[in-house]
Amino acid sequence: MATRQADNASSTRTERRFVEETGAAAEVAALAEPVLEDLGLRLVRVLVSGRDGGTVQVMVDRTEGEVTVEDCADASRAISPLLDAHDPIPGRYNLEVSSPGIDRPLVRPSDFDEWAGHEAKVMLREPVDGRKRFRGVIDGYDETTDEVRLAVTLEGKSEPDILGFPVSLIESAKLVMTDALMAASKARRMGSDDDGSDAPNGAETE
Repeated sequence: MATRQADNASSTRTERRFVEETGAAAEVAALAEPVLEDLGLRLVRVLVSGRDGGTVQVMVDRTEGEVTVEDCADASRAISPLLDAHDPIPGRYNLEVSSPGIDRPLVRPSDFDEWAGHEAKVMLREPVDGRKRFRGVIDGYDETTDEVRLAVTLEGKSEPDILGFPVSLIESAKLVMTDALMAASKARRMGSDDDGSDAPNGAETE
């Protein structure tokens, strides 16, 4: 088990996220990511909302298996002292650590391989063919070109085209809630070695 956790942490360190937080959220992400890796978890994203900090949401996942309530609690206990010490958030705030949920954000190239065959929405930093927003079926990640691929049915066409989007152009991406995605997510939960204590709502601390 210790070897698997070490292998997972190593793979997490070598794969970049293409999501870039700004401001206080970026500071929280920089503090949280190393301690999450030590726990065998991966940072998905950080959101800071509300006045004077308000709520700090840290979303985490695993390279294998489901995120549990215990995982979220462990992560919260590890992150909270760092936020207290470095004080990136002004005023009082609630720290929420949660799993991504079914229609999760896609933040790493490997996410597009893991969820190939499911629908996703992609927002680009710059227009491609006059558009920034695309929706289609994920066709994986091409390491050679560093592009993620979507099967997109363009206007006026009856069959989808495979479009490649450079990872550097992706501002955000997320899965689209469909019956197929819900069925796949349910199968993953049922196939997990965990006792069913996965954590859609996460853990909170003040």
